[in-house]
Amino acid sequence: VQLQACGGGLVQAGGSLRLSCAASGRTFSRSAMGWFRQAPGKEREFVARINWIGSSTNYADSVKGRFTISRDNAKNTVYLQMLSLKPEDTAVYFCAADVTRYPPYDSTYWGQGTLVTVSS
Repeated sequence: VQLQACGGGLVQAGGSLRLSCAASGRTFSRSAMGWFRQAPGKEREFVARINWIGSSTNYADSVKGRFTISRDNAKNTVYLQMLSLKPEDTAVYFCAADVTRYPPYDSTYWGQGTLVTVSS
């Protein structure tokens, strides 16, 4: 099972990025998918979750209104559109599969992470 995340990079504050995560090795079309992040010196934290059909989403308060999670089950891919980025969004972003339904969110499968750096 592999979760390959990409799309990270360096962006100025106020800018946008779109992360993608492609799953392989098994289908995750019936699994809740999500994104987590870990900033330097901090613990990993929940960012967003989407249910298997894409009808329900959950977000951390810190990203509500700025980030949007979506998925394409035909492509076994989940996305994270990030707008109005802030320096505090700087972190390694991890894709996750089989994300738990209720907080505290956790997951069974993890991707390798992609670095997002937001400059002020």
